[in-house]
Parts: sequence; C-alpha cells; structure tokens
Amino acid sequence: MFAPIRLATLAVSLLALAGCSIQVSGKDGADGRDGRLVAAERDNRLALESLRLGMGLREVQAVMPHEPDFSEAFTVDGASYRALFYRTQPVTRDGVTTRDETTPLVFRNGELTGWGETAWFELTGRPLAGD
Repeated sequence: MFAPIRLATLAVSLLALAGCSIQVSGKDGADGRDGRLVAAERDNRLALESLRLGMGLREVQAVMPHEPDFSEAFTVDGASYRALFYRTQPVTRDGVTTRDETTPLVFRNGELTGWGETAWFELTGRPLAGD
C-alpha cells in the first residue's frame, strides 16, 4: 500500500525538479574553484578564436568579454608596444591569477601583432612566469 504512494511522491518530486536550474556563484564546489574564474577562462578562450592579426586595440577590447588581468606598455626601437594578459588556463587552483595562467595579446603601435606565449617570448625574450 505504501509503495504506490512512495512512487507517486517520487514521480511528482522528479517532475517538480525537472524544470529547476542551479546557479552557482562563488565557489564552484568539488574542486573549490571560483565559478566566475572558470567562466572567464572559458569566455576568453572562445573570444581568442575571433581575433585576427592587424586588429586595433579598441576592436580587440570589444571582442574580449572580460577586462585583462594584467597590462604592460613599453617602447622598443621607437615602436610603442602594449600587452594585455587575459586569464585562459589555471595552473594552480587558488583563485589568484598569475601571468602563466594568462594569454598575452601583443600590440605594436596599436595593432595586434600576435598572441600567446610565443608572441610574448619573441618580443621580450622572457617566458610567462607566475607572479
């Protein structure tokens, strides 16, 4: 007699939960990663696929969904360089972004000339290192 009632209760509960969604903010759960950082990494990686060499600084900033985590500006042989560093991959899961967890976008005189560790290394001669 109780089995049909339990089954009916279970069925109603499952139907009620079927339309529910859970929004996670703050800590992501099992691995303790911040949900916002995970989303930023994913969004930034996807946006990188839309970049083209020769894009202007403002155009690139409009494509990228988040603000850069780091920025540098300097001159080399009279050319003005700017590098924007966007979080794209975790190295440690401590919630703190370090340079080796970012992808650099390199601009020469306001024009995108490359992105990634190779572009940064070719320009500066130094690898991306954790802060």
